[in-house]
Amino acid sequence: MAAANSLMAEENFLCSICLDVYTKPVSIPCGHNFCLDCITDYWDSNNTVIQCPLCKEKFYNRPMLRVNTFIAPMAAKVKKLYVEKPCGMAEKAGNGNVPCDICQGAKLAALKSCLVCFMSYCETHLEPHQRIAALKKHKLINPVANLESRVCKKHDEFLELFCRVDQMFLCMSCKDSDHRAHKIVSVEEEAQLRKTQLEIEKKDMDQMSQARQQKIDEFQHSVEASRNNAAKALSNSTHVMTAVVDYIKKSQAELTQAIQTKQEQTEKEIEGYVKELEGEIMQIKQKSLQLDQVSLNDDAFEFLENVLSHISPPPQVKDWSDVTLNNRHQLSVQGSLTKLQATVTREIRMLCDPDLKEMQQHAVDVTLDPDTANPSLIVSADGKQVTHADRKRNLPYKPERFDNVLNVLAKEGFSSGKFYYEVQVKGKTQWDLGVANQSINRKGDIRLSPKNGYWTVWLRKGNEFTANAGPAIDLHPRDRPQKVGVFVDYKEGQVSFYDVDTRACIFSFTGCHFTEKLFPFFSPCVNDGGKNSAPLIITPVTCNN
Repeated sequence: MAAANSLMAEENFLCSICLDVYTKPVSIPCGHNFCLDCITDYWDSNNTVIQCPLCKEKFYNRPMLRVNTFIAPMAAKVKKLYVEKPCGMAEKAGNGNVPCDICQGAKLAALKSCLVCFMSYCETHLEPHQRIAALKKHKLINPVANLESRVCKKHDEFLELFCRVDQMFLCMSCKDSDHRAHKIVSVEEEAQLRKTQLEIEKKDMDQMSQARQQKIDEFQHSVEASRNNAAKALSNSTHVMTAVVDYIKKSQAELTQAIQTKQEQTEKEIEGYVKELEGEIMQIKQKSLQLDQVSLNDDAFEFLENVLSHISPPPQVKDWSDVTLNNRHQLSVQGSLTKLQATVTREIRMLCDPDLKEMQQHAVDVTLDPDTANPSLIVSADGKQVTHADRKRNLPYKPERFDNVLNVLAKEGFSSGKFYYEVQVKGKTQWDLGVANQSINRKGDIRLSPKNGYWTVWLRKGNEFTANAGPAIDLHPRDRPQKVGVFVDYKEGQVSFYDVDTRACIFSFTGCHFTEKLFPFFSPCVNDGGKNSAPLIITPVTCNN
């Protein structure tokens, strides 16, 4: 009977995962038994390797699990026998608690672990360590499951010290041998220090997280504000444009009426002049006829008598030599309208150029020419990016290479027609872009200006835009461009720069006289300690129709 009770002891039917009596016990190929749910959850949470939690035997395929019909009934009986515990008994080990190594049957939760005995004790079995003088000297710690990990494998002594130099656990023998000159502290002291450091780090992490959450809130608020501003801008633009169009239409009607009125006045004035001139012509013709009649008489006496008595005085006419038609009004109107058209066109282009889409139709494939690049520049293998290197490379001399300034040209040159390309300048605080003549000077210091064969704009200090027109012109775009479009009309002598995202014209060189091939021009400028490390990138042109 005693043997039967021993066989039916609870510890023989405990699952090593949940430390409870089996529920739906299953056997796996290595022979160990577990609760069906326990081993299933274990494999689900460790799905990269299928192995036994006890012996660590690995299985290539996940075993088919079936309830062990031999163990299941006995486990049910054991669970029924031990389902009720005496009042006041400590809670059974499990759910993360370390079991007492002395308890028979239902193991109670350990209160302490002994680093000398290498065993864990519940409150009852810990009593000798609190009573017997020799046992009181043992090192007791909060209960841990694997006490063997706390033992030095070299000296079989308790790992109670920590080396701050080698960052490792030590026993007393380790301290006296290989770590004499190192900074050694107790494990408790090191743990307390690390806890303090972790608390500080956690506070820092919390502050960093909070700061980033605040930044997210700020961005989200900015998005909402941007939407509201965009809606207001759209509404205002519609209102303003409608008002401008209405005013222009009204002005056109008034101007038409004024021109017509002026023309009627002019015609009436001319009509009066014509009538007056016709009257004077009539007088002149009458005088001329009279003179003809007198002149036909051959008798001298009668001729003189007729002259003295019949010839009337000269006709009363005025001098018309200074009388002219005044067309200055019409010319003034035409000039004003031409000036108005130029002004409106310029202002609208600075706001959002409706012709940019048409210009983008002239997009060309541009690649950087490494043979022209300054030795301190790095051109990507595909010829689409250029950055400033930290050091000057030793490259062979080439007459086309810029030797002193951080410039590079494109391989492609253009001597007719129109062309357009786009360059990403995002993240940069300095850059130069534009076009240059083929014959430009590439050695020594270079001053960018049309006089020297350069039509360029640049950015300095992150927000200072300049058109290098000679003299330079300060530019004030509404936004800092992330991508710049460059358009050239060779025949018309125009070089224009655009903020691609806002479609606004940044600046235009007009009235230029090109006589040789033009090459796209680039300069990423100095790295500036990483502040300007972003590359200039030639990007594909996307035209959104």
